[in-house]
Amino acid sequence: MSTAADRSRPHDGSDAFRVWLRDHRGIVAPEAGRRAGPADEEVRAVLAGEHPGEEALRRWAPALGLHAADLFVLAGLAVPDDLAPLDAAAARCVPHLVMDAAHLPAEGRRQLLSHVRSLPQADRRSPFVPERAVPLAEGPGGRLIRMCQYRNLSPTGLAHTLAVLTPTYLSAATYGVIGAGRKELTPRLVTDFAALLGIEAGELAALTGVVLPAPPRPPAPEAADAAALLWAARRLSAAQARHAAEVASSMRGASRAEYRVNLPGR
Repeated sequence: MSTAADRSRPHDGSDAFRVWLRDHRGIVAPEAGRRAGPADEEVRAVLAGEHPGEEALRRWAPALGLHAADLFVLAGLAVPDDLAPLDAAAARCVPHLVMDAAHLPAEGRRQLLSHVRSLPQADRRSPFVPERAVPLAEGPGGRLIRMCQYRNLSPTGLAHTLAVLTPTYLSAATYGVIGAGRKELTPRLVTDFAALLGIEAGELAALTGVVLPAPPRPPAPEAADAAALLWAARRLSAAQARHAAEVASSMRGASRAEYRVNLPGR
C-alpha cells in the first residue's frame, strides 16, 4: 500500500500511476503473494519502470473499474483507434448535448441516454485526432485534459460543461494551462474532473498524486448522468451528435433560453 508520504509528495503522471497500480496489484494480479504468475510478472515490470503492454491494459481495465481508453491515457500511452471516439467533429455538438441534458429531469436524462445508445454504429473513416487540440504535458494535468479530449471535449467545451455541472467556473484558456502543466491541480479540480469522467474521486486523486483533504461527496445525479452520456456519445458521428443535441434541445423546450451555471443541487 502507498504511504502518506507517497501521496503527499509531487508525482509526474507515470509515478502516480505506478503508486496507484501498486495499491491495486491484488486486483490485476490475484496470484501475487502465492506464486509468480504472468499477471504478477506484468505488474512487477510496470512497477519497475516498464510501460504496460496493450493487452495487459485491456485486461486490467474492467477489473479496475476504468474504461480501457482512460487506462491507456493514465499510463501515458497512445490510445488505440478502436478505443477512441468515432468522429472528432462531434466535439462541436457534444457539450450542448450534455448541458441541455443536465437541465432535464431525471426521467428525461434517462430517455436521452437510451436514445443516444440506440443510434446505429457508423464506420470509422479516419484515425481520431481531437479538434482544437492544445499542447499537453506528460503530467497529471495533461492526462486529465487528454481524457476529456477522448470524450470529445475541447478546452472550450470543457469549460462550459464543468461550469454547468460543477461548482468550478474557469476559462478555456485556464484549462489549456492545466493541460500544459503550468497550473497545479487542486482537490476541487480533481473532484470536478472525476464527476465529469465518471471516476470515483478518491481513485482519480490517487492517479494524479493529489491529496484530498476529506472524503468527497458523491457527484450530483446530473453530473453522474452527464458522465454516462459523454461516454455514450463517443460512438457517434458528427451528424449523429448534432441530431442528439437537437433532441436534447427539443426536450428542454422553452427553458433553453440560457444555461444555468453550477446546476447540480439547485
